[in-house]
Amino acid sequence: MEKENKKVAFCYGGLFIFTGLIVLGFSYFMGKSYEAILRNTIVSMIITGTVVFLLKDACTRGETGFSYDNYYHKMRFVLFYAGMILLSCLFSLVPNQFWPYMALFVILALFSNNEIGMASGVGFVIISVLLEENGSCHELFMYVVAGIVAAALFRDLRENTAIGYKVAISLMMQVVLLFACDVLFQNRTLSFNLLIIPFINLMFNLVILMAFLNMFGLYVIRKSNDNYMEINDSEFPLLARLRETNKDEYFRAIHTAYLAERIALGLGFNDRAVKNCSYYHRIGTLFDKSKWEDVEPIYTENNFPKEAVALLKEFIENPKNTVKSKECLTVVLSETVIASIMYMVKKDKDAKIDYDQMIDKIFDKKEADGELKGYDITYNEYDQMRKILKKEKLYYDFLR
Repeated sequence: MEKENKKVAFCYGGLFIFTGLIVLGFSYFMGKSYEAILRNTIVSMIITGTVVFLLKDACTRGETGFSYDNYYHKMRFVLFYAGMILLSCLFSLVPNQFWPYMALFVILALFSNNEIGMASGVGFVIISVLLEENGSCHELFMYVVAGIVAAALFRDLRENTAIGYKVAISLMMQVVLLFACDVLFQNRTLSFNLLIIPFINLMFNLVILMAFLNMFGLYVIRKSNDNYMEINDSEFPLLARLRETNKDEYFRAIHTAYLAERIALGLGFNDRAVKNCSYYHRIGTLFDKSKWEDVEPIYTENNFPKEAVALLKEFIENPKNTVKSKECLTVVLSETVIASIMYMVKKDKDAKIDYDQMIDKIFDKKEADGELKGYDITYNEYDQMRKILKKEKLYYDFLR
């Protein structure tokens, strides 16, 4: 991991230098004055420096700093950003009415996060405008506003997200801005020919956007969902083997997963990773292993998603002096409740259990022992967890 981080840091530094060299060379090639060459180079390097700062800041926040699985695939943004440096320079050679920046803003945001995507997109539009023969603030405003609106609309995409209205609003915004900032200022009579440029721009953006969204949905969003659907199945080979060898552990995992998923769905946590952790954090019992370094190969060999492996590592290692996630606490509380009920039922099958009182005792003990200090949880979320667990009394009776 450390080696990979050094590689990514080296690439970030390379982007900074690459941007300066490309813009410097392009400015010289276009016959800009020495003052303009110096300005363009400095501005472009400041833009990339800002983006690199935002990337490093996102890295410090781990996978929550990036959208989707971008934390584990930082190089795809680096490569696309490098390509965009060249494209932003080349765009200055064609009329600005044909720039497909609206779609490119969306790609930059989906390959990083919205903050980084918007900052990058704004920077590239600035570079294109600076390199133009007669660049103006009108085109800068036009493409920045359209790009920001589109990036905001396409954030948090899911497999079942309806994108039709998002595409329609984005394209409508682009067309309106083209008319307001460009078409109205052309000294020509309104005619069909005057509408060709906005139409071509619309088609460029639509083709790029739809092609990218299809690939992104297939290789990023759907791939992760398919992995979870396979391994979060109670008939997955590992769980099936656990059921055959140790039924107590199997049912403990199944019941924990049910409760944990209920909490995660109710509070908007990562329910797929929570369910996965509930199922597999004790799978090492199959091989008489409990330490992380011993069980990690089990997860990697079965193609567990990286975010799932990260949560499992957090749960199993349970590192001290580090703030653990809400998802981790969700599994801890759910398993504690299930283990307590199973223990009491095993001791006396006809025992009358006051579930509310039992759950209150579990939560009060966690608070008294100061365990909450180690989790990234608010008091409101913690209270909601307690309420959700108390609502499952019928399910607890099923455990008998």
